[in-house]
Amino acid sequence: MRILLVGLPLALLSLLGVALRAGSENKSSRDEAFIRQEVMIPTRDGVRLQTAIFTPRHAAGPLPILLTRTPYGVPENDGGLTKPGGIFEELVADGYIFVWQNLRGRFKSEGEFVMNRSPRNANDPHGIDETTDAWDTVDWLVKNVKNNNGRAGIWGISYSGWTTAMALIDPHPAVKAASEQASPADMFLGDDFHHNGAFRLSYGFEYAALLESSKEENTHFQFDKCDTYEWYLSLGALSNANAKYFHGKLPTWNDFVNHPNYDDFWQKQAFEPYLHHTRVPNLNVAGWYDQEDFYGPMRIYEMLEKTDREHLNYVVVGPWNHGGWMHNSGRELGPIDFGSETAKWFRAKVQAPWFAHWLHDKAGFDEPEALTFQTGSNTWKRYNAWPPTEGVREQKLYFREGHKLSFDAPGGSGEAADTYVSDPADPVPYRQRPVTPTYPGPEWPVWLLQDQRFVDHRPDVLGWETEPLATSVSIAGDVKADLFTSTSGTDSDWIVKLIDVYPEDYVQPVSHAHLGGYELIVSDEVFRGRFRESFEHPEALIPNHPAHFRIDLHTMNHSFERGHKIMVQVQSTWFPLIDRNPQKFVPNIFEAADSDYIPATQKVYRSRELPSGVILPVENQQ
Repeated sequence: MRILLVGLPLALLSLLGVALRAGSENKSSRDEAFIRQEVMIPTRDGVRLQTAIFTPRHAAGPLPILLTRTPYGVPENDGGLTKPGGIFEELVADGYIFVWQNLRGRFKSEGEFVMNRSPRNANDPHGIDETTDAWDTVDWLVKNVKNNNGRAGIWGISYSGWTTAMALIDPHPAVKAASEQASPADMFLGDDFHHNGAFRLSYGFEYAALLESSKEENTHFQFDKCDTYEWYLSLGALSNANAKYFHGKLPTWNDFVNHPNYDDFWQKQAFEPYLHHTRVPNLNVAGWYDQEDFYGPMRIYEMLEKTDREHLNYVVVGPWNHGGWMHNSGRELGPIDFGSETAKWFRAKVQAPWFAHWLHDKAGFDEPEALTFQTGSNTWKRYNAWPPTEGVREQKLYFREGHKLSFDAPGGSGEAADTYVSDPADPVPYRQRPVTPTYPGPEWPVWLLQDQRFVDHRPDVLGWETEPLATSVSIAGDVKADLFTSTSGTDSDWIVKLIDVYPEDYVQPVSHAHLGGYELIVSDEVFRGRFRESFEHPEALIPNHPAHFRIDLHTMNHSFERGHKIMVQVQSTWFPLIDRNPQKFVPNIFEAADSDYIPATQKVYRSRELPSGVILPVENQQ
């Protein structure tokens, strides 16, 4: 059995009230608010799925069903639902029959578990997938669960968000509402395991070890160094992972090794070929600081939007990390105070009214198609679409001489450039050392908010910044890096970070924390140079030859406030978040030798002919 559970941190599971072990057979006692029933729901091929049903003990009338399909285990009791002030408080008050179901091959569910099981062949009448299992489950529930009103909603975060999106490919007629939250959409282009083809080393390595080292339990990899930066560096080439530790026994790691490019293996797992039609109202939810799956929900919203003629496709983005809207108040993340309880507000004012509107016919849901939290100004913004199509214009911030950043284009000709040496033997850390393990390290969920001053003066990190802003600059939409670069090697990574630099005397309101000079990442991304022309067919770069890279830094809504500065950093290593590029083209980096890793001289051009910079979606000032 191949088991790989992508996305949701294990610590978050208990906060959602989902047990990590199989559900208890004991029924709820009389003083519990819900009656728990555990059933094995049959699917069309005879496989039965373990399902826990929680029905309110004192329901006034027929209620809708709210379904979550998960690989993580079903709740043993109703404690997660009835906790005072808990994350389900508003949903419980509105009244639902809550259902959790384990996917095939997980816990007591029968069959074989397949990670991100590809959609079935439409021409195969006997084919099964997560879409058919969801359809069969809903069909059984509405026909067999007492006191239901014939309507069902389906929702979930991370992997359960992915199963929600799968259900939307061919939804059961009883499904009247859905909420896809933090679902991965493409594991090679933008989610958990790769970004633009660059391998997410610490995440992929530690997750494979966590889930596949033992069949009986989750097993954290035992590092013998406090600083995993040091440990991964001593590992050397990626080929040493199997040679020294995994020995070919972890299926997931072997998949990484055998599929280094965007081949059929990765393409079949992506939603692009399948998710085309908006048939059910869907609330996509994402967090600006999601360290695992921000690309996914925004991409799913974008795909469904193409055919949304009935205005059924919505998106909400807040100042949260992965699943953060469902496990805290949302007031703070890392050292940053957002001025209000954003997650609690979302659960009460958006999520609960959303399901109540579609499943209970209740009034009160009056949200726009796109509701986003503008960081910097710390205000919620309403838009008719995302990215906004009105009141926004693209403006390019250019890299200039003297490490200046300006909206004025460079005037110099020739090959004016800033230069650095990228050395794989001394890579730039992605967060301050010592770098604790991804799991169960507490720093991983908040690393995107870490002050970037810790790399400011490294010779292999270039930086450009504006003067303090005379007026605020607000962006809403897609941020892009427009780079003209060259390398003395034949392959290279380019990492670009858009940063908000706080004034030196900045004191955070309310919390009164002193954040003078703080460098907060606003948008960031990595691009692996070999994929400049094609993710399917990588090619070597021409040494010392200028090449143009247009890199998607993701969508964002942020206000660079008056007195702040805008900064851009460029580097070629980001370790061990991203594996080291050998900087010498090899057919498969997972099979590279230690001797293939070489230093390279990198140039970022800033001339009239080669004007590097970042393109911002600037909102018109009101």
